[in-house]
Amino acid sequence: KSPPSSLRFPLRGSLPPSETTGPNPSQGGFLPSKYRTGSSRARVIGCVFPPLLHQQEEETLSFIRDSLEKSDQLTKNMVSILSSFESRLMKLENSIIPVHKQTENLQRLQENVEKTLFCLDHVISYYHVAKDTEKIIREGPTGRLEEYLACMAKIQKAVEYFQDNNPDSPELNRVKLLFEKGKESLESEFRSLMARHSKPVPPILILDLITLDDEMELQEDVTLEHLPESVLQDIVRISGWLVEYGRNQDFMNVYYQIRSSQLDRSIKGLKEHFRKNSSSSGVPYSPAIQNKRKDTPTKKPIKRPGTIRKAQNLLKQYSQQCLDGKKGASNLIPMEGRDDMLDMEIDAYIHCVSAFIKLAQSEYQLLTEIIPEHHQKKTFDSLIQESLDNLMIEGDNIVSAARKAIIRHDYSAVLTIFPILRHLKQTKPEFDQVLQGTAASTKNKLPSLITSMETTGAKALEDFADNIKNNPDKEYNMPKDGTVHELTSNAILFLQQLLDFQETAGAMLASQETSSSASSYSSEFSRRLLSTYICKVLGNLQLNLLSKSKVYEESLSAIFLLNNYNYILKSLEKSELIQLVAVTQKNAEKSYREHIEQQITAYQRSWLKVTDSFLDRNLPVVQPGVKVRTLQKTKCMLNIIFSLGKGFNDCLEELCKIQKAWAIPDTEQRDKIRKTQKNIVLETYSALLSRYGNVPFTKNPEKYIKYRVEQVGEMIEKLFDTSA
Repeated sequence: KSPPSSLRFPLRGSLPPSETTGPNPSQGGFLPSKYRTGSSRARVIGCVFPPLLHQQEEETLSFIRDSLEKSDQLTKNMVSILSSFESRLMKLENSIIPVHKQTENLQRLQENVEKTLFCLDHVISYYHVAKDTEKIIREGPTGRLEEYLACMAKIQKAVEYFQDNNPDSPELNRVKLLFEKGKESLESEFRSLMARHSKPVPPILILDLITLDDEMELQEDVTLEHLPESVLQDIVRISGWLVEYGRNQDFMNVYYQIRSSQLDRSIKGLKEHFRKNSSSSGVPYSPAIQNKRKDTPTKKPIKRPGTIRKAQNLLKQYSQQCLDGKKGASNLIPMEGRDDMLDMEIDAYIHCVSAFIKLAQSEYQLLTEIIPEHHQKKTFDSLIQESLDNLMIEGDNIVSAARKAIIRHDYSAVLTIFPILRHLKQTKPEFDQVLQGTAASTKNKLPSLITSMETTGAKALEDFADNIKNNPDKEYNMPKDGTVHELTSNAILFLQQLLDFQETAGAMLASQETSSSASSYSSEFSRRLLSTYICKVLGNLQLNLLSKSKVYEESLSAIFLLNNYNYILKSLEKSELIQLVAVTQKNAEKSYREHIEQQITAYQRSWLKVTDSFLDRNLPVVQPGVKVRTLQKTKCMLNIIFSLGKGFNDCLEELCKIQKAWAIPDTEQRDKIRKTQKNIVLETYSALLSRYGNVPFTKNPEKYIKYRVEQVGEMIEKLFDTSA
């Protein structure tokens, strides 16, 4: 406690300077304690403080003394208390620690007993596994797969326990046998689920799938569900167990065998669907696709793959435009072997190729859910082998048939290669993507088929060009009326069919080139090759026609060449062939027109013997008023009679009779030739009649002047018309 306020010393700093400082203590200065003695301290205090101050100090000292004594007493009491507490705490600790140790030991013993009992129960449970699970294992997993797999997990653990702890136990053999039986049941269930629920994809669904494009926007409407979702989940669970615990890959063989069979059946079903339903109107699709097409008339129709029939029908239209009526049509016989069945086979094969790609993609997606990742590529390779081999075998058969056709010079059959080859090359990127990760032998199958087709096609093109040049001149095979030769129509038909396959045909020709430019050929390079080839065929055809025309007499030979040149020119003009020819031969059209004019001029020479009889040098000059008797006494009458009778009538009748059986199928050319010839003949004949018609060279002039001018014109109008 602080001393009373009356006893407190004032602070030193509060004293006046004169009382606290000074050079001499006798003057009231304050000295440090170290310079003071007891007597001097008293003197100083006595001198400085009055008596009251001395009393206060005594009281303060007394207070301090009392406080120290109390503090000492309290310290002693506290020390005594702490010593007592420490003594009691030590006694308590000495009493509790042994008890705690005993309790801890008891707890440890209890835990050991519980663990021992648990281990005993766990061990004993392994001896009951076989008995508890035997019934379920015997009945199989059908309908209760999760429960069955739980039992198999128990059996697996029992096998592991006995193998590690009691390998000689009879229980080990029992659970092993049970485990093997359960695994066999799971494998059997896997096979059963796959076999029961794997169905071929319906042909209509395949057609819908392969004909979808971005414009129809139907991708979300067509899906392939190979297995029901619940069945798929069971199959995935079984396959996962067999891989992890069964240590068995036999189920993968079962999987690819079943799915491979279904894939092959799906493609064969599509082919059979074509045989039954294919027609000129197309292959039927599902109602969903058909209704969608009706609802979206602005969308482009689905294109069926190009066929030979399409080009044939197109060229027939050209032929009908170039040829008039019956004339010449009888000789325009399409190449044999082109029928609806062949078109169906081509379409079916092309659709089957597309179907294989789509179905293989779908199969791979399904496979990734069931087969472990590191086995997926190998299993997929095995799965697609049968279907892929069948496609390749069928393609090889087409190539073989084409090669045999080349030997027979039946080049129409070779054209089946073109649409198929084009489709194979278009779908090759998808093929490569689908076959990614498969064996090299699998990947090389399609390129090998493409190479084989290109080689065969190129050989067919070259042989066709040589055959056009060397086609034998058979007189009995020549058209009697001088119309278009079958060789011409077939050659143009063949070239016309190449228009739909320009890139394919150009690539065929380029594939046989050995030059450096061909090694990296472009579309322009192949187009030039195809143009050169077409010009070569047309040149060979022209040479052969010139050779064949020699079997005719001069005028009919001209008609024959005229018809063929005109047919070639019109066919070129009414198709893209003329543009293709112009790539390497700019003046082809002009050249054919010149050839046509030359043949018209050559034909007109056949009428010279008619018009030559009108020349003035063959007819006498008759003066007006000359009597018949005077004419009869000279050669004048005989010349007039010969000119009108033998010279004109006979030649006119002979030419009209012969040329009426000839044919100029093109209406424009026929009318042009008739008009030109009629103008020339009628002009000369009219002059003859006006000059000698009134001359009395005979008593019966109608015997020699048999035809009027109009009648002669009508006779010429009936030229090249067998129906007249």
